[in-house]
Amino acid sequence: MSGNQQIILQSLSMDLLRAGLGRHRGSHKLADRFIEEAKKRLGEIETAGHTQLITDISAVLSANSDRQAEDLLMYSTLIRNRASAL
Repeated sequence: MSGNQQIILQSLSMDLLRAGLGRHRGSHKLADRFIEEAKKRLGEIETAGHTQLITDISAVLSANSDRQAEDLLMYSTLIRNRASAL
């Protein structure tokens, strides 16, 4: 995987983190902005080896549930770990 993909994954991780923290703190407008950024980043990822993860994250980004903040934070950590393993 290229260095460009590592940067995209790191950026996605930060977008998910900011969205999750915003949702948790009740800043829904801020969270919505970073959710839109995360959706754009998902489209930039090379799908090889990430198909299920992309599907799961897309579902969380589209959901408007009580668990969304925790799920966004969890996926932020998973993506950050995956990016640092490259």
